[in-house]
Amino acid sequence: MVVIDGIVMGPQHCAYDNCSNTLVNHRGGVFCDVHNQEFGARCHVCDCQNQKIDNTQACNEHQEMWHKYNLEHSSDYLNAENPPWNKNQGRRVQQLHDESDTNIPKKSHYFSASHYYCVETICAPCGAVIAWTKFVKSDGLERDVTSTTNILKFLEDVFPDEELRPDYICIDKACKLLQTAVANGSWVDWFKSSHFVVDGYHYTNHCSDDYLCRKWCNPAPQDGSAPNLVYIAQDRNGERYHKRAFNTQACEQLNSWLGGFESIMKRMTPSNFNWFIHSMIFYHTQQVIKRQNSQNFSIISEDFEYDDGLL
Repeated sequence: MVVIDGIVMGPQHCAYDNCSNTLVNHRGGVFCDVHNQEFGARCHVCDCQNQKIDNTQACNEHQEMWHKYNLEHSSDYLNAENPPWNKNQGRRVQQLHDESDTNIPKKSHYFSASHYYCVETICAPCGAVIAWTKFVKSDGLERDVTSTTNILKFLEDVFPDEELRPDYICIDKACKLLQTAVANGSWVDWFKSSHFVVDGYHYTNHCSDDYLCRKWCNPAPQDGSAPNLVYIAQDRNGERYHKRAFNTQACEQLNSWLGGFESIMKRMTPSNFNWFIHSMIFYHTQQVIKRQNSQNFSIISEDFEYDDGLL
């Protein structure tokens, strides 16, 4: 089994539609080299062909929009929104990666650079990270479809061979992922090796009348259809109960740790961001392996009887 989840964070990239190239200037720049040459001297309001006024990002016609943007992003405006007595002053609410948001306003200007939407990780249930990538934010009602398509592409890149694919792929939107796979025909290949299941935390919030989700994406079926996911355990009183065999919250636990570094990562260049997060994920995986080896050694030590004559 592998577990997949993402955390909403990422470096800046070109503000132009459907472009994720690196910024030509990371200190106030909004375009990559290609789009900066084409639109750098123009007004940064979408579909405006006028030349921008010096020391601004808008033409004479759109100066009011430019001044409004500067006002709303000034320190005085932000301080007014967060008075000193506000306990949450300076805290940025972490957007939930699995939060549905279809009311995304259409971009009206290019006054600021765009950000990558999230960092997506694939973890083993023990917590060791197998792979990670960045996803660009999708706009409009097609966001869920684009997101699941990107995840399927990510899985195909990490597990290109059928023999290497895990038996179970656990993700919060497994039912949507299954629908996308069926719609684009990739389910024919995935069905041979893997099953998509929802993690235990999010499964309780999925629609109880969603037959596809309940039938094919149940993380803990108790009818014996998935004996590798659920087993019978006993509590302290000797009572038998069904217990999940795997930790389906491995990525959530990783993301809660990575979220603490967001404030120092959001202004990094893409290359620095990639290096930093790869280093932190490598460090995290090393600690997971170290902890596992320590636990295994403790179990072996308890079962092994030392012979004083051999010491």
